[in-house]
Amino acid sequence: MLMLIVEDDFTSRLLLQALLKDYGLCHIAVNGKEAVEAVRVALEGEEYYDLICLDIMMPEMDGQQALKEIRALEEARGFIPPDGAKIIMITALVDSDNVQEAIQAQCNYFLAKPFRKAKLQEALRKLGLIA
Repeated sequence: MLMLIVEDDFTSRLLLQALLKDYGLCHIAVNGKEAVEAVRVALEGEEYYDLICLDIMMPEMDGQQALKEIRALEEARGFIPPDGAKIIMITALVDSDNVQEAIQAQCNYFLAKPFRKAKLQEALRKLGLIA
């Protein structure tokens, strides 16, 4: 499985990387701009992310905007939901406005910080990424 972790906080990035390393290869982006670029490069190279873990609050470009741009890139390549990467929004922002915006932009799962390994594994199971 090819995964992209998009998180500006170093500790959170390390935690996600440690939790996901047994499931495949993890690429890292520290903001939304880097995430969109990583997805663009991957799509151009005929590689596809199976999973993108996307924080909302980040510099340069937040996760909500990155989510919209990633879905637009996928759509331009012919991916129509539910095809494309499974995107989990991982954030401390669990207010209904942020949840609704993420759902409307086609995120697949919403995970509130702080979370435990079991919660992440539950999300991966629900998304059909692990057994």
